[in-house]
Amino acid sequence: VQLQASGGGLVQAGGSLRLSCTASGIIFSRNVMAWYRQAPEKQRELVANIGSDYTTNYADSVKGRFTISRDNAKNTVYLQTNNLNLEDTAVYYCRASDYVRSVHVWGQGTQVTVSS
Repeated sequence: VQLQASGGGLVQAGGSLRLSCTASGIIFSRNVMAWYRQAPEKQRELVANIGSDYTTNYADSVKGRFTISRDNAKNTVYLQTNNLNLEDTAVYYCRASDYVRSVHVWGQGTQVTVSS
């Protein structure tokens, strides 16, 4: 089982990045997929998630700026981040949750750094 995240980088405030997370070894379509982030000296927080029925939820801090989506044919979840600000700087992690089997899998993080 593996989640491979990519797409992070250094971007100026107001810019955009598209994060991707590709899964292997799971029944992707059955999983709730989520993006979390952790800034230095802060707790990890939920950014957005998308259910197997494509229902989405967002943290208030990213509503209207970030969009989560999934492509079950590619076993991939995306996070489109727009209008980034300094407070978005963090390591972003994807997570797959299979609530039928009560199994949760974390991917490795991808660093997003927003500069002024």
